[in-house]
Amino acid sequence: MTQRRPIVDALIQFQNRQPISFHVPGHKNGILSGLPPEIQSALRYDLTELSGLDDLHYPEETIKDAQVLLAEAYGAKESFLLVNGSTVGNLAMIHGVCKEGDTVIVQRNSHKSIFHALELAHVRPVYVSPQWDEESMTAAAVSLYAVQEAIKAYPEAKAVVLTYPNYYGMASRELAAIISLCHENDMVVLVDEAHGAHFQAGNPFPVSSLTLGADVVVQSAHKTLPAMTMGSFLHIGSNRVSAKKIQKYLRMLQSSSPSYLILASLDDARAYLQNYSQPDIRMFMEKRERFLSSLRMIPHVKVMESDDPLKIMLRVDYHSGYQLKQKLEETGIEVELADAFQVLLILPLLKQWHAYPFAEIRSRLKEAVLMLEREERKETKLVVTKLLDVTVPELSFEEIDLADQEWVSYTQVIGRIAAGMVVPYPPGIPLVVAGEKWTLTKVEELMNYLASNAQIQGDHRLDSKQLPVLQQGTAETN
Repeated sequence: MTQRRPIVDALIQFQNRQPISFHVPGHKNGILSGLPPEIQSALRYDLTELSGLDDLHYPEETIKDAQVLLAEAYGAKESFLLVNGSTVGNLAMIHGVCKEGDTVIVQRNSHKSIFHALELAHVRPVYVSPQWDEESMTAAAVSLYAVQEAIKAYPEAKAVVLTYPNYYGMASRELAAIISLCHENDMVVLVDEAHGAHFQAGNPFPVSSLTLGADVVVQSAHKTLPAMTMGSFLHIGSNRVSAKKIQKYLRMLQSSSPSYLILASLDDARAYLQNYSQPDIRMFMEKRERFLSSLRMIPHVKVMESDDPLKIMLRVDYHSGYQLKQKLEETGIEVELADAFQVLLILPLLKQWHAYPFAEIRSRLKEAVLMLEREERKETKLVVTKLLDVTVPELSFEEIDLADQEWVSYTQVIGRIAAGMVVPYPPGIPLVVAGEKWTLTKVEELMNYLASNAQIQGDHRLDSKQLPVLQQGTAETN
């Protein structure tokens, strides 16, 4: 354990000199800012690559020290601080490992940033469908069997891209075996571990994929650790990949003017986790258990637990998660996401001295449930797309780009090849990606999302009930 925070300390030492700014950024240490005072005061630390503050893209001093400490904390061969979120980490790891035309085995319920990375890298994706978890009613992990089948069918694959855990905190029990299988077949394992930055704290949290042997792991520190939004980590776990090549793509893809506030928060988040003790874990679990027990005493409320103790799901009988989310917001409770069945709560990774208003939260939640019970009860229905274990898109990304496209009513897209991505958000997992065919089940899923007022990102004109597809008679029939 270490209390050192090189970037935080460097920023404090820099401001202790009371410097006068004749450099960017233009707010001049916040003097010219019209932001609220609470935000304006933080702008003193919104600095640039000045003497003593190092350079994120070519670190030699402070940032290098922070990244060395990060690698030590996670047991990585090398680690990088990311200021453009896990999105840039996913882009960099795929570009750093794959070349144009490579075959890549990809978990189908990956985040949209993975699909963007595949398209930008001009690789050939092979999709492996996840298993359905009946308890949480969500798509979980891919099975060892499905990965075996994908490798048998596509032994030339260069890499396997996995998501671990899923958004709801479900962690695969077969991940270690999957990683071993991939390595036996000379395939690199790349893991989007956006929701697992805190796993390094140890039991009772799941084991990190980095510990299980993954070659590159990307984590969103801002999701479960006390880091600012867009703050993430990238870890190199083996010599199967080139850290220098990945770093080259990070230089290309990340901002040339990185936020020192985000960097400092990442430095602080690493120190927070590295000093998260067994007494902290015991206290957190005790408070968590008391909180969950109190919620279970509220009539009509069901509490669903996950593999990750930070994630819990709440359900109210005969009401959708979207309805519950709306009522919770009316009482001042903001949840992570809602789906057809439940809302997802991400608990704070508390230390011994932290207080959190659990009693007030329970009171507001009870009020929200009482409000919800006054509304009409409805039986929640869910249409789930049944996919084969291994699938490939009808067309490559390049063929889609060259093909003519048209907009058609979403009642007429069945059997047509999608020309763009449609993404319910959160969690950001595409319902359809470019090159896949629209099926009746997928359209029914989309209708359910729309009926529930879910947010839909991607390529669509849902206000006029239209979706983009390839024109018939062009690449679609080739």
